[in-house]
Amino acid sequence: MVALNASTLVDTVLLKVASRCNLDCTYCYIYHMDDDGWRGQPKCMPEAVQLATVQQLADLYTHQRKPFSVVLHGGEPLLIGVDRLRDLCSQLRSALPVPCGVHVQTNGILLTDEIIDIFVQFDVGISISIDGPSDVHDRFRVDSRGRGSYERVRSAISRLTAREDARPLFAGVLAVIDPSSNPSSVYTSLKATGAPSIDFLVRDGNHTRLPFGKARADSTEFGCWMVELLDIYLSDPEPPRVRIFDDMLRLILGGPAQKEGVGTTDYGILVIETDGRINKNDTLKVAHKDADRFEQTSWSILSDNLFDIVRSHAYEDYYRQQRPTASACRACPELKVCGGGMVAHRWSDDRGFDNPSVFCADQLLLIRRMREWIAPQMVARTANGGDYGQHEKLERTPGVAVS
Repeated sequence: MVALNASTLVDTVLLKVASRCNLDCTYCYIYHMDDDGWRGQPKCMPEAVQLATVQQLADLYTHQRKPFSVVLHGGEPLLIGVDRLRDLCSQLRSALPVPCGVHVQTNGILLTDEIIDIFVQFDVGISISIDGPSDVHDRFRVDSRGRGSYERVRSAISRLTAREDARPLFAGVLAVIDPSSNPSSVYTSLKATGAPSIDFLVRDGNHTRLPFGKARADSTEFGCWMVELLDIYLSDPEPPRVRIFDDMLRLILGGPAQKEGVGTTDYGILVIETDGRINKNDTLKVAHKDADRFEQTSWSILSDNLFDIVRSHAYEDYYRQQRPTASACRACPELKVCGGGMVAHRWSDDRGFDNPSVFCADQLLLIRRMREWIAPQMVARTANGGDYGQHEKLERTPGVAVS
């Protein structure tokens, strides 16, 4: 058996089980940016593609021997229906060992008790997208008729949290930032969902097509919003986890990050489209049309071996692309914390990916504020012989390594 390169293993596989969505969120990078590849995809993953995918994922684990996560994604993954969903979850759980997590990222609108039963039966983690209170959420997360979706999403979260058997599966909520919103209102609303974790995402964009709400590449609308949120978060005596803050604080204190987007740890992410095509991380669509395609070839789960793909030079080049190439990034003292940001956010039509993130100024502002919070703790740690145990603020911050 030929082993995989230990430095380019797969961490996450996104299964695009549905290529369409029952919402029409106006900021969606799939349907409202330059790439329209979804139009040529089957609406749902055919059974042959599903079976081949499950078998190849099992084979990949046999060779890799390191657990990876499988995320049911879309579009809206629950559009495949109850029967197909049950079959897919059953097949994944039969093929993959327990350490491999199975998750779903959903807008929640179709989350019925019957579907929750399936997720309970097969131990599928559930993340739900919601952007804050109704006025914030409904501004952008609308259906095809322009109607807001907040009440339907909030009802789905309540249905999930009301069930004792399903509550442990609730991984958290995912919120896209509107920099014109009130951070306190958004934080309070999301915390009230009962989610154990909140993941905040910036608006997608790049240097050629600026993100919504950003006046210039060097402006700090998102950074100012996040700084205000950070102050609220670290002042909360009973906070949920906020992944972006926890990861960045952990990095400042010398620990590792746990997800892509910050830090210099690389992550192996593959996407399997509804037709079986194997692509790079689909967030690369934010850069330009077909940016998520492997340039050298077109691979399919129906005709190519996933194990061979992960050993290829093309995959290794894609994996290494996470490291920023811009001279400003490579010389930056905060690179170990920022990591250069998401690859897609570095793009410009004239220089390709050879730029700092379009959110560079925002990240530096946020890191500076984090260091202001941490500095007194560092002084106290020195005075106490390196012990953080007496310092409540950092010790209670969820997920932050303090030793």
